This record gives sequence, structure tokens and C-alpha cells, in this order.
Amino acid sequence: MGTLLGAKVRTLRRRHGLTQVQLAERLSVSASYINLIEHNKRPLTANLLIELARQFDVDLASFSTDDDERLQRDLVEAFADAAFDDLGLSTTDIEEFVRNSPTVARGVRLLSDRCREAETSLADHAGAMPDGASVSRLPSEEVSDLVQRHNNHFPELESAAEALWRRARLDRDDLASGLITHLRDALMIDVRIARLAEEPGALRRFDRKRRELVLSEVLPPRSRIFQLAVQIALIDHGDRINSIVDGAALSGDDTKNLARIALANYFAGAVMMPYEPFLEATTRLRYDLELLGHRFRTSLEQIGHRVTSLRRPGNEGVPFHMVRVDIAGNISKKFTGTGIRFARFGAACSLWNVFHAFLTPGRFRRQTSVMPDGKSFFCVARTIPKGRGGYHAPHTLHAIGLGCELSDAKHLIYADGINLADEAAYVPIGVSCRLCERNNCPQRAFPQIGKALDLDPDLRRLSTFAGR
Repeated sequence: MGTLLGAKVRTLRRRHGLTQVQLAERLSVSASYINLIEHNKRPLTANLLIELARQFDVDLASFSTDDDERLQRDLVEAFADAAFDDLGLSTTDIEEFVRNSPTVARGVRLLSDRCREAETSLADHAGAMPDGASVSRLPSEEVSDLVQRHNNHFPELESAAEALWRRARLDRDDLASGLITHLRDALMIDVRIARLAEEPGALRRFDRKRRELVLSEVLPPRSRIFQLAVQIALIDHGDRINSIVDGAALSGDDTKNLARIALANYFAGAVMMPYEPFLEATTRLRYDLELLGHRFRTSLEQIGHRVTSLRRPGNEGVPFHMVRVDIAGNISKKFTGTGIRFARFGAACSLWNVFHAFLTPGRFRRQTSVMPDGKSFFCVARTIPKGRGGYHAPHTLHAIGLGCELSDAKHLIYADGINLADEAAYVPIGVSCRLCERNNCPQRAFPQIGKALDLDPDLRRLSTFAGR
């Protein structure tokens, strides 16, 4: 049994300037067999796949079908634009396009991204873009894709965090002192807590010339520990971080710096919540996020990030997806380890419980849900207030949502008392209105891609945008 990867084989062959006959000779098979593989009439066997990787020095991961599936989903969203409605494209059309011409499909996705970004930029600036300014992909989107490609797990940073615990002889009950001592003795950096008036706009500032790390007094103890670990990552493990960044083909210094910050934050989370003890605690406490926060002296959001990263081969936690939104519906963080899909552009489904969390601030909301493709999930969501600097300082309110496949919900304490088998209680959710097939949804705000409107002034339906 093998996998249909004809387009990938054809692209690899052409990249090296080989004919089908020449490739067949190198793989010790017939040219007709190569022709059948490239036209998806024969599967690519495991032995041939390994031989291809050896002959052309390519990573086996490059033959993964996950990238194709993600590309297909992205193009479905791209073609959801109303400009394509008259073409009558179906998901099958897009699937065949990705399968037969993956390189061109990636080019179409890139063009779509650039068009979206240009459109957003023009709308934001209302024609006031300065001379010489260029429109490029948002750095946050590129970094989000980097994290997704690694499945939010970076073994080299996990190893570095574990090595720091051994080298600095850290103590969980006094982690801050251990990190400060390490900075002073091993890295020759002094740590100082500054008054708000002295550093009004900075929570952490490193003076490289004076070798001094300044932390703001408004940081709570857990955030001070986090920022200490972030600085250690940037100074002591910059090579590891740069290696990941350089291998990601990111565009522009801003994007690369944002990626470095994200990876330094990952390292800090791994220091505060070491992999093995944290995984054991999640199992024992059944992913009780509040208790985990108390035990590891971290915030709810930090716990949420960490549980999504427990993907060490052979010693994994429950796969989660995570999303953070504000009260206006803007998604500022997203990661999926469950296969659930987030909209790359536009608003998400308003039926997700992460949006309902704003109705009950500070309380967990639970939801069993089902996507149009039949995949079911169990999700929890809660608001997370943010505000530092005193009474007059600005305060913000976000909500985070964490979810797992319904089959994994039994491992979560939040599923207690819920009949997970009761399909009648599943909330029918989608990605976004333009991508959702549920035309009878009372929350529908836009018509579905490829569905003609059936408007009758004498008929009022559940949704104005219901398709035929």
C-alpha cells in the first residue's frame, strides 16, 4: 500500500532536469511505472519513497500529504471571495487542482495572500500609504505558519530548557532566584527591578552595554520569571533560535524578529513548565488549567500555550487547538493540533464558545460541537483580563479557547457531568460563514461560496443569506 503523490514526484524529477526514463533508471523501475505514478494511477510505495529521499537528499516530510490538505483548505477559503461566485467552483475542483498542480496551487495561494493584504492595507490607510511603502504578508501570519509547521513543538528548545534546569540547579519553589543567579554568574548580567516612572513604557529592557536586565515593578512574580527566562533564551540560546528562524524562509527583519520573540517565549514556557513534570501533572490533574497554574505559578494563558506543545514523540499529551480573541472578534493567536480549521481571513464562526466567554467573564464555558465534515470537538473557554500600571492604566480583555477531539474529552476534568455521546447537544459550528455549508444557520452573515442567493421579497427565511 502506498500514497498517491504523483505531482510531487513529477515536480522533483523536473527540478533535477530528469526524464521519466532517467528517473526510472535511478530507481531501478520501469519508465512506464514512473509514468503511472506521476499520473496517480499507481501509489508511491514506502520503499520507493525512501529511495527517492536518498537519491535526491530530500526530507521525507516534504512528501507529507498534510501540506496538501492545508493548501487545499487555504485555497477553498481564497476562492470563497465573492468575486469567484460566478465560476461555480466546488471543493472537488480545488482538490484536483492541488493534487495535479501543487506548485501552481501554492503560487495561487501566495497571490491570494498578497491581494488580501493589499486590500486590507488600502482599507486601513484609506489611500494614504506613503511613497515607497510596500505591501507584504503580515509577520504574525508567517510566524503562526512557522509554529504550525512544527506542530508547536521545538525539541531543541525543550532540550535547552531541561539543560538549564540541570546547569543552574533550579528550584521550582524559588525559580526566580535561580534564574537571577544564573544570569549573574554564568552570563554576567545583573537584574534590577525598576519603578514605573523610570520605565513607563517597558516591561523588560536589556542594556547590552551595561549588561543589565531591567524588569518593571508592575510585572507580577510569574511574569518576572517568564521575562527572565526569555532573556536567557535570547542571550544563551540565540544560535538555536536563529537556526530555526533561518530555516523557515521568513520574509523581512520584522518577521524574523517576531519569530525570535515567539521562540524565546516558547523556551520560557518550557523553563517554567518542564516537559516531564508538566505532562505528568496534566495527567494527574486531568488538565485542570487553574490548578496547573497554581502548581507551576503561571497564568492561564501560559498554561494554555504549554498544553498545546506537549507533542514529544512517544510521550505526548492530549492534542489541543488554541485560539485567543478580543471582544471585537479579532483572532490574535491561533494554533491547531486537532485538525480544526481557523479562517485565515475575516471573522470566525460566532457560535464558537470562545466568543460567548465574554458574556460570563472569569468563568469557564464548555461546549461540545460538530463541524460540517462531522468532526466533533470538546472546547473550554474563559476570559483573561490584562492590565498593569495602576488604576488609570489601560486594561484589556481577551478570551482564550482550548479544544480537543471529542474522543479525548474524557481526559479533561471539564467534561465531567457532560453526556459526550448526546449528539443532540452538539453545537453545529463552522469555520466562517463563507466556508460553512449550513445555510439554515440563524447566525449566517454572508452567503456560502458557490451558493446562489434565493431571495424572495414575499418569503422570510431564518437567514437572509440562505442558499438554494
